[in-house]
Amino acid sequence: MSASKSMAELAAEYGLSPAEYQVVLDRLGREPNDVELGVFSVMWSEHCSYKSSKVHLGKFPTKGPRVICGPGENAGVIDIDDGDACIFKMESHNHPSYIEPYQGAATGVGGIMRDVFTMGARPVALLNALRFGDPEHEKTRRLVTGVVSGIGGYGNCVGVPTVAGETNFHRGYNGNILVNAMCVGLARADSIFYSAAPGPGLSVVYFGSKTGRDGIHGATMSSAEFDDESESKRPTVQVGDPFAEKLLIEATLELMASGAVAAIQDMGAAGLTSSSVEMAGKGGVGIELDMDAVPQRETGMTAYEMMLSESQERMLAVLKPGREEDGYRIFKKWGLDAAVIGRTTDTGRLVLNHHGKVVCDVPLAPLFDDAPLYDRPWVQPELHPRIDPKDVPAPDSWPDAVLNVVCCPDMASKRWLWEQYDRHVMADTLHDSATGADAGVVRVHGTDKGLAVTSDCTPRYVQNDPYEGGKQCVAEAWRNLTAVGSRPIAITDNLNFGNPQRPEIMGQIVRAIDGMAEACRVLDFPVVSGNVSLYNETNGVAIPPTPTVGAVGLLPNYDVTVGFGGMAEGETLVLIGETRGELGASLYLREVLGREDGAPPPVDLALERKTGDFVRERIEAGALTCVHDLSDGGLIGAAADIALASDCGIELDATSAEHAHILLFAEDQARYLVAVADPSTLIAEAQAAGLHASVVGRARGRDFMSGDLFRIPLDHLREMHEGWMPNLIQG
Repeated sequence: MSASKSMAELAAEYGLSPAEYQVVLDRLGREPNDVELGVFSVMWSEHCSYKSSKVHLGKFPTKGPRVICGPGENAGVIDIDDGDACIFKMESHNHPSYIEPYQGAATGVGGIMRDVFTMGARPVALLNALRFGDPEHEKTRRLVTGVVSGIGGYGNCVGVPTVAGETNFHRGYNGNILVNAMCVGLARADSIFYSAAPGPGLSVVYFGSKTGRDGIHGATMSSAEFDDESESKRPTVQVGDPFAEKLLIEATLELMASGAVAAIQDMGAAGLTSSSVEMAGKGGVGIELDMDAVPQRETGMTAYEMMLSESQERMLAVLKPGREEDGYRIFKKWGLDAAVIGRTTDTGRLVLNHHGKVVCDVPLAPLFDDAPLYDRPWVQPELHPRIDPKDVPAPDSWPDAVLNVVCCPDMASKRWLWEQYDRHVMADTLHDSATGADAGVVRVHGTDKGLAVTSDCTPRYVQNDPYEGGKQCVAEAWRNLTAVGSRPIAITDNLNFGNPQRPEIMGQIVRAIDGMAEACRVLDFPVVSGNVSLYNETNGVAIPPTPTVGAVGLLPNYDVTVGFGGMAEGETLVLIGETRGELGASLYLREVLGREDGAPPPVDLALERKTGDFVRERIEAGALTCVHDLSDGGLIGAAADIALASDCGIELDATSAEHAHILLFAEDQARYLVAVADPSTLIAEAQAAGLHASVVGRARGRDFMSGDLFRIPLDHLREMHEGWMPNLIQG
């Protein structure tokens, strides 16, 4: 600490408000030293305490017949039958990835994997949801290449397939990109490990990589908005080693199988501080650490640096009595650093010893479950009125309009990106970014079951109406899992917003959560884990509100799954669901007419469920081999995807130049496009179920066309669709 700075000044520098610093003084009954202040600052950061969002996160349904463990642990756990469990979570690494794209993204992947294998699961699938700025912005190309290289470099080396995700571009992310990473793992339901220390007098063991000075105050940095000097914060970004992570996975799972583990926690945000505080706090015990025993890779490290470092690939475990030698044998086998660095106590305090002195002695309660909580003031977001489709003009040039939508940055092929990810390592991937499906699908090894996984959010909807946009995020994830034939089970979320101290931003947060919670209730789609990332803004300009949803569904028989690449010549395209003409906040409006106004399409959740259940039943009966949900780009977007994935032309039935753009580009929800040989049975079944279904086209020839409106050779459409991303990268 600088001698010229008071503790109050240092507290402000660490992100504590004057009122929060006064609470620290009240809890301690004295002024903290610099180590104690550092511990309070990271544990009370937005990233660790959820102090601005916790009062609203309680609205989410978190229980269900398949939920084994909901929010509060490292990841959520769901029952997938036969004694098997799926463990999954999504987290952000936004700020680090903007400052240092490669390491920021790489360590985001490493961190989310640790959250999953910390609970006893072997990671089997990775996803990512990426949002970049305007493709023309001077930083975008460098950020894209760095982030994608970091994700691929880390995941590929560890040997876990990256099977799904989404990538969007918008000028709203120019100053603050989003990198949300999700990991899915498999475990036995009777072998789940938790973080609560079960009692006093137990050894606390550190294992993994040594502690360095990288990532110090990373949690604090991730809880503040950016300014023009933010790139100078590079030292707060961690450095990852995927090969060390692979060793850590194997050692952790072997240690768990040995029966030596009483509690375990990875060292993620806030490093050794958060892991020790959470283990002791959840267990209702105290913890005393000997900082001299912490494995260190740099000389002269202070207790402050060791406690706040976010060096990667590190774990903290509480071992059962007398099992230390079993642990050392396993750590030595895998070449990991390890040390007993302390013991649990009955004091309810965090005590740190360094060089023979007590350098920290604070009660755990204020750190763990007594952090400041805010019900921040908020205002109802300004809502856009619904756009009457009759007031939206048809395009001047139909071929240009189709290409502008299908090949825009959000819709264009991301092949350049996902080809850098190993999608088939572990040999259990059935659907991935290349196969043409609405969700990734991986087998549950050694069984007939499969897991479907997806990530979804439409920020432009949330921007114009956070409540409806929040509903839509959940509904689209549910649709995508349904479209591959799976039964949706649960979600994880990553709520990315701006500064919650601004009432208009807090209004976005509150109303988006309200919408998401409503959708989760109606769709029986509980939230089992998640992450909140706030202060995503630069110089007072916030990102578009982006509450990303990651979701998991179960395929009882993985042979009964479909994608949208299975259409054959001569088949008929049937649209299941009604089109009212919702063009507000649509890609057509943005890409063809240059507008971003209008209310997003309303989400009728009961209709979503009814329609999805009908489609899933047809898939499970073997009646459908080609299914695609409708979302971005409406019918045009879905039909183009099917044509390209099936390598077969499509002739759509829209022929009226006056109203065709409504049918083709509207983004009404609760709709699926399917291809069948004989549509009569399907249409009759849909009508019997009280659903709208109609023939909208057929598979024919080598053109993508609709009457006299447009005819685009499929090869040209593919060239444009595939070419956008390489052209961006090549500048």
